[in-house]
Amino acid sequence: MNRIRMTIAYDGSGYAGYQVQPNGGTIQEELEKALKKIHKGKTVKVTASGRTDARVHAVGQVIHFDTPLEIPVSNWRRALNSMLPDDIQVKEADQPSGGFHARYDTTGKEYRYFVRNHPDPDLFRRHYTTHVKAPLDITAMKKACGYIEGEHDFTSFCSPKTDLKGSKVRTIFKADVESRGEEVVFTFKGSGFLYNMVRILVGTLLEIGKGKRAPEDIPDILKARTREAAGRTAPPQGLFLWKVDY
Repeated sequence: MNRIRMTIAYDGSGYAGYQVQPNGGTIQEELEKALKKIHKGKTVKVTASGRTDARVHAVGQVIHFDTPLEIPVSNWRRALNSMLPDDIQVKEADQPSGGFHARYDTTGKEYRYFVRNHPDPDLFRRHYTTHVKAPLDITAMKKACGYIEGEHDFTSFCSPKTDLKGSKVRTIFKADVESRGEEVVFTFKGSGFLYNMVRILVGTLLEIGKGKRAPEDIPDILKARTREAAGRTAPPQGLFLWKVDY
């Protein structure tokens, strides 16, 4: 068997998330459907670096699958792209060595979240940004990001719907926010992320940006270790899985 690794991008607007589930079409389902055609009806299971929720996008999701086919690795990208819908794209394909695993070998991930900070929404960006019309204090949010960085128990920033039973301690290498004209971009790089963690972090930072909380509230929110202590969960459409590190 040959193990193939791919970096894929997708527009999650029309999907119920990455992982196969009964209540709607998913990215994994489309990938496995295309691979089934290439393998003449045989099922091929795809493993990803992690799940993304409904309407969440990816620029650098990483997957792997095993195949008995002896197709030159350079042809896999073209073959799969010819069968996938226009909102899923294989960007790179290679054949890793040493038993590579897309999920278990990750050393970190980067997420970015995009906000349109303007009195009026942008019709053509509505699937890729969250609209916030109130003015945002970038300086206050940047200060709050400093408290997020480092190793912490992020229970307060995890959805209670999580199926994780183990530790909720994670290390955030970088938390930042910057203003780019009418767009505000949040960047988070970390060892790993909990269910809805980035969206809850963004929702809390937006409350700080609107003056509803202080940057100095972050340590107390972390210490509380309860979801009720943090802010609202930001909408999914502004979130992008940007890069996966190995």
